[in-house]
Amino acid sequence: MTNYIDPSRANFEAFKALPRDEPIHMLNLLLYRDKAEYPEGHEHHGNGWSGRRAYEEYGKTSGPIFRRVGGSIVWRGAFQTMVTGPDDMRWHDGFVAEYPNSGAFFEMITDPEYQKAVVNRTAALVDSRLVRFAPGDAGDGF
Repeated sequence: MTNYIDPSRANFEAFKALPRDEPIHMLNLLLYRDKAEYPEGHEHHGNGWSGRRAYEEYGKTSGPIFRRVGGSIVWRGAFQTMVTGPDDMRWHDGFVAEYPNSGAFFEMITDPEYQKAVVNRTAALVDSRLVRFAPGDAGDGF
């Protein structure tokens, strides 16, 4: 199984090539480490935190930046079971983050304070997915 924490260069280039002036939804799927893995010398290295606890720290430290750029959470849920898909695919949590445009996302990820906060995300996760969607009208059907 291949694990994903950060985007590949090709995927990030594809993201950057999409329109930057329209709202976006980012689906986040998270699988936490049993024990967070901070780099040697980091203030949280060796503190015994779970991956979930390290992700909570990421939320606490990146949240103000996320909100400042206009981000909001439009949906959040806890994984229960795979209905259609690989039997071994599992996640702990999922959420959809909305940004006013991809420029806001770029502003967040290049913020120096965010760069410090993202260490918590990396320490927390054994696997993740981040998928960009264009918001659509929910409507009454599929």
